[in-house]
Amino acid sequence: MSAAPAPFAALFAPYALRSVTVPNRVWMAAMCQYSAEPSGPNAGVAGEWHFAHYAARAVGGAGLIVQEATAVSPEGRISPYDLGIWNDTQVEALRRITAFLKSQGTVPGIQIAHAGRKASTDRTWKGGAPLGADAHGWQPVAPSAVPFAEGHPVPHELTVDEIHEITGQFAAAAERALAAGYEVVEIHGAHGYLLGEFLSPHSNRRTDAYGGSFENRTRLALEVVDAVRAVWPAELPLLFRISATDWLEEDGWTADETVRLAGLLQDHGVDLLDVSTGGLAPGVSIPVGPGYQVPFAARVKTETTLAVAAVGLITEPEQAEKILANGEADAVLLGRELLRDPYWARRAAAELGAEPRTPAPYHRSW
Repeated sequence: MSAAPAPFAALFAPYALRSVTVPNRVWMAAMCQYSAEPSGPNAGVAGEWHFAHYAARAVGGAGLIVQEATAVSPEGRISPYDLGIWNDTQVEALRRITAFLKSQGTVPGIQIAHAGRKASTDRTWKGGAPLGADAHGWQPVAPSAVPFAEGHPVPHELTVDEIHEITGQFAAAAERALAAGYEVVEIHGAHGYLLGEFLSPHSNRRTDAYGGSFENRTRLALEVVDAVRAVWPAELPLLFRISATDWLEEDGWTADETVRLAGLLQDHGVDLLDVSTGGLAPGVSIPVGPGYQVPFAARVKTETTLAVAAVGLITEPEQAEKILANGEADAVLLGRELLRDPYWARRAAAELGAEPRTPAPYHRSW
């Protein structure tokens, strides 16, 4: 007699993205560790902390791990202590991480990013203030010469040639990601970093082909997607992370625009939209609560044919299961909860009656 099916199955059902099958829908969201060397030959290179951090979540059963925002250039780092993927030394160090993740049945993904006007800041536990040249800092760049907040430097307004150079940096980063062994690439267009700055009229005051209308403000995001898709293998999936709203009452990026862009991203080869919110402007009122961003993912899923992942205060197994069972998202991305509990996926499987993915040396625990 066969065993009765688990009462909750969606969270632990495999999910196919092009040729890649993720073993479950418990995915790790990109979260910066600010733990790389800030300068010298090892600047941006993954170290022992990064290996241990990601290895623990793979052992814990996460189906897909999206590595923290990894800068496409030195100037694209949020902090001097960020990981980078602009040279081959960085690639070599990342191979050790991807090899281990694959050995545990976890799909290795990487978020490639440019911080724009929010670059050159200190580590979050040091307060995150802007850093000057005497502390490994630099002048940030942006679509317009508008600082992120009071006390932040005025960014350099990018020329069109410089915009094109950054597009090329994203493509080169994707090529290096492939060489490093990643099977999923996510382009970071959220949280007020460079691509998100171009999307929002609050930060984009340009009057050329990259500013003004929806078509112009989304131009860079689509050009970056095209450049990455041109070098990223057709059989491998491409994700895009977006802030579905800036939470601004006026002159901000909106949920309506997110839905509109989602269809265009799909047309340009994006396979899944990672739906977050906010980050563009400080001091914004956000109604934070359990699953507070899920409705934005659900709207994209309802109004388009693009797959979506939901993120934001998803902490309980039954909560995550309901999001998937109700058709609000195709997967859930956990952030802080996986910092608190690397073995969340195994615990969730036990609570929901599913069988966890357990490494052979841990077989006695199940």
